[in-house]
Amino acid sequence: RSALVHGEISYILPCLGRTEIDLQETGQQAVAVEDSTGCMHGSRGQARPASPDLLSEPRIVAELAKATVSGRTTIPWDDWIADYARIRDAIASTYPDIFHDFNERMWKPGGFHRPIAARQRSWKTKTGKANFIVPTSLVTDIDTSPEARDVVQLITLRSNGQFNTTIYSYDDRFRGIYGSRLVVLMHRNDIERWGLKEGLTVTLTTAVDDGVDRQVSGLRVVAYDIPEGCIAGYFPECNPLLPLWHHEEKAKTPAAKSIPVRVKAEAAAV
Repeated sequence: RSALVHGEISYILPCLGRTEIDLQETGQQAVAVEDSTGCMHGSRGQARPASPDLLSEPRIVAELAKATVSGRTTIPWDDWIADYARIRDAIASTYPDIFHDFNERMWKPGGFHRPIAARQRSWKTKTGKANFIVPTSLVTDIDTSPEARDVVQLITLRSNGQFNTTIYSYDDRFRGIYGSRLVVLMHRNDIERWGLKEGLTVTLTTAVDDGVDRQVSGLRVVAYDIPEGCIAGYFPECNPLLPLWHHEEKAKTPAAKSIPVRVKAEAAAV
């Protein structure tokens, strides 16, 4: 879906999936994956590739690099693609504290965990203790005026039938939404306050004055248990509403959980 929300040009490159057999010069290859618990483990495809012309992700990256930065790097692209274990060896030599013995440990039952200091109760702070950081301002969103009464905060969400930008289903059974992702979740009091109705189609417009018109149309109103003054929609469908400069001050993480927007009912089709 993110291929539909991009800059001037978007390239869609079909590739081998992780479940497909990946044969290179030295034989069948394996990749390392990190699961949702921060555990690394090996994965080797078992299914026949959908097409004999499909390239693996590492192969595509290597071929792009050879075509663009050849002669400006000492990276042995062909050697790496011939045997992915060599890539993991390079990672291990670069980050030995995390990835030492990478190729061996990833095949142990359960894999191995990426060391996280806080998880191990090791606090890398001046005091040697956990530090709590509080906000320097009580303003909820410094990018929009608190006086704008018609502005609400949009929270972008992933659905139950979604993994990152990969959409497996139009259903979100955990939230009781079926058949469409083009919805906006709203508190019943807000629906009534703004003269809307459940099932009505609305347009969301980003409430910032920077000369750029950002809006997403065709969203169906769904009453939901959500804080008043907040609404929610799915990512990446709502990506166009997020300005690039709207991010956390230090980490620069996009503020996709707090986008100031206005809600407007669309005219009914005749």
